Amino acid sequence: MDKKTIIDIYNLIKVPLILVGVLWLVHIAKISTDYNFGRYGVFPREWSGLKGILFAPLIHGDFKHLISNSVPLLVLTTIIIYFYRKVALPVYVLIYILTGFAVWLFARRSYHIGASGVVYGLVSFVFWSGVFRRNLRSIVLALVVTILYSGYFAGIVPGEDGVSWESHLFGAIAGLIVSFMVKGIVEDEDVKEDPWADEKLEPERYFFPRDIFEKTKAQRYAEIQQKQLEERARVAAEKARQAGGWESNNTLQ
Repeated sequence: MDKKTIIDIYNLIKVPLILVGVLWLVHIAKISTDYNFGRYGVFPREWSGLKGILFAPLIHGDFKHLISNSVPLLVLTTIIIYFYRKVALPVYVLIYILTGFAVWLFARRSYHIGASGVVYGLVSFVFWSGVFRRNLRSIVLALVVTILYSGYFAGIVPGEDGVSWESHLFGAIAGLIVSFMVKGIVEDEDVKEDPWADEKLEPERYFFPRDIFEKTKAQRYAEIQQKQLEERARVAAEKARQAGGWESNNTLQ
């Protein structure tokens, strides 16, 4: 592996690593002190709970919770930065904010923490981008994410105690909304036209005339009559030409 390749890989994963690194630093600070980090989660419909929109995704209950969010966050952020680089930053910020705000508006009155809402938002964004953009690359990415994270669908409904399923649900909705908002921003690598358009070398053939429903019966009958008259005139002219040629060939000088 040459130096340039190493640099390219580093530049690609640098931001995702920093984001995940911040989560780990916050968790280390949490378990190293007696400070109650949970108070910085989203607490719905309380003005003091609004700060959780910014801080809640950085806070996790334990290492299991942290690891379960770190790996998909690293993978999905890398995918979005690489394949959707033009919209990567606004996509991440919008999903982050919209998810937290929706939790504040509609979720149960309890502290909601963790980056799982953002993770669900990123999964949803990649999936729905394949639906809305409908180019080969986006569709393949949507299928890959569906295979990797198909088990996440169960997380958007009430289930295990102590799990903020509302964050999962609103994250998924935020990803859907954001993917629709940016679907018109085309990446340089995306195919903008039909790649098989140049292969249509022969004109398309149709069983009926293309204007069959645009003309009246009388108009079509008149066209048929006109074509028959033209054909008769052509045949008569051909016969006359042949007769004239025979006479000239058999005239004695």
